[in-house]
Amino acid sequence: MTKKPCDTDIYCLTGEEFSKGRSNIEVVRQVIEAGVKTVQYREKEKSKLAMYRECLILRTMTRDAGVSFIVNDYVDLAMAVEADGVHVGQTDLPVPVIRNLTGGAMIIGLSTHSPEQAVKAVEMGADYIGVGPLFTTKTKKDVCAPVGLDYLDYVVKSMDIPFVVIGGIKEQHVTDLVRRGASCVAMITEIVGADDIGDKIRTIRNNMKKGKKP
Repeated sequence: MTKKPCDTDIYCLTGEEFSKGRSNIEVVRQVIEAGVKTVQYREKEKSKLAMYRECLILRTMTRDAGVSFIVNDYVDLAMAVEADGVHVGQTDLPVPVIRNLTGGAMIIGLSTHSPEQAVKAVEMGADYIGVGPLFTTKTKKDVCAPVGLDYLDYVVKSMDIPFVVIGGIKEQHVTDLVRRGASCVAMITEIVGADDIGDKIRTIRNNMKKGKKP
């Protein structure tokens, strides 16, 4: 395993319904051009065949650019397109089962919402965890209530596993999140819904840099 999705500052997830009429292909092209090094494909409403065809294109784009490509939830789809990894939730297949299915060849990320789930993720062998949702988010219909910043503080102080913060994060949040110890920030609508994606990513990065200053 050579790629590590949390070795990036911005972790971008697709969300075509929030992309102002732009396709996932076009959005990812702009995200890659802006220097983002991890892209997660998250799509809930399309057919599996449509997702497969789209992911084949995205897999080629990300591979050519040296960008990590993660598929949300669908282990079979991730395997079919030879993605770098898969990201799952608490009600999906367990991490050890996914590890067995993929032969240990893929990065496995697990969403967590509490210290207990974070500890369990480490025990199961997850490669990284999602920490959130930190704020209210409208991109998932079945999302739990915001966990708040106390959970982030716990992970920073107590857990030795790569993590990405997620959930309703906007550009104005990232300075404080970095100051608290986050180094990898996941965003959906803030990026894919921006009028100018490249400019939005530059602004987010500038705000992240402010959080690193003493």
